[in-house]
Amino acid sequence: MPPLVPMQTGSQHHATPAILGVPQPHGAVRCVACAHRCLIRPGRQGICHVRENREGELVSLVFGEAVSAGADPIEKKPLFHVYPGTVAFSIATRGCNYHCLHCQNWSISQCERDRLDVPAMDLPPARVVAEALAARASCVAYTYTEPTVFIEYVVETARLARVAGLANVLVTNGYQTPEALEVLAPLIDAANVDLKSFDDGFYRRVCGARLKPVLDTLVGMRRRGLWVEVTTLLIPGLNDAPEQLTAMARWLVAELGPETPWHVSRFFPTYRLTDVPATPAAAIRRAVEIGRSAGLVHVYSGNLAGDDEDTLCAGCGEILIRRRGFSALRTAALSGGACARCGRVLAGIGLGLPVSAVSSEADA
Repeated sequence: MPPLVPMQTGSQHHATPAILGVPQPHGAVRCVACAHRCLIRPGRQGICHVRENREGELVSLVFGEAVSAGADPIEKKPLFHVYPGTVAFSIATRGCNYHCLHCQNWSISQCERDRLDVPAMDLPPARVVAEALAARASCVAYTYTEPTVFIEYVVETARLARVAGLANVLVTNGYQTPEALEVLAPLIDAANVDLKSFDDGFYRRVCGARLKPVLDTLVGMRRRGLWVEVTTLLIPGLNDAPEQLTAMARWLVAELGPETPWHVSRFFPTYRLTDVPATPAAAIRRAVEIGRSAGLVHVYSGNLAGDDEDTLCAGCGEILIRRRGFSALRTAALSGGACARCGRVLAGIGLGLPVSAVSSEADA
């Protein structure tokens, strides 16, 4: 298959009709894709800068225009309970509905806000699926930037991916509306949602958003049958207070269930938050213990090689999947998606199927 070729910088912005736009008086449009519910007047854009009102019609400026595309280990998303050890073909467009001070992918997510030119690739949905199949991927991942702002691209690609036998996963900030979830839920199999803090003030100051819509999305995803994993990036002095982490973990247990994976990751100074030190390893380990004490069974440390990466049986504690970095090794104790020792089924997707890409101690 020919390599992906970047488009000329600045050649983007050919508009495609968008979904989830509600006409308003005087030619305005209410975008209901994300919880900002932007009222966009003619000639203006939403907070994401990639959804625009053109003569009373909501359009997407990024359909089929990927700024990043390639095969990743699915553990990198991170998704530990979804086809472990396989490849996720990952795509992203520019734009985001947050403006986090600590954004890891600011060069593509904030490029419109920061007036940066970012080359894009002409990558229509059918080509995404073809690339994913060529990479022997288990799924297509909509990631790196916020998939909600390119929901039309997600939906069309996900439909084709499903026909081709591929799963679809979101890596998202969780700021969708119920209207968007109704569109996405029939097509998406799993999501990793960033729960950035359990404090609304943090969301407002650091991200330009609010907490409640994210909590509503998490509950809405679970009720609609999506497999959900949660990631929290711990930032020293901003969202790492033990009482806040305890409240978050207890909420996850109560609302999503004790077998919901929680990934607790280290922060490193970046973008507009360079005056805060990196998260100490001890803080990550403390958060992992807080999660377990609150009743979460699967708590993982991120950006901390060698610590708390293995998946254990929720029943007897037997190691079912060993991990080092982004590699996964299914042990002989995981048989048919369940623990061979006690029979407890491991929660997740694609854990009992004979996926050839997953290594096994039994095969070693």
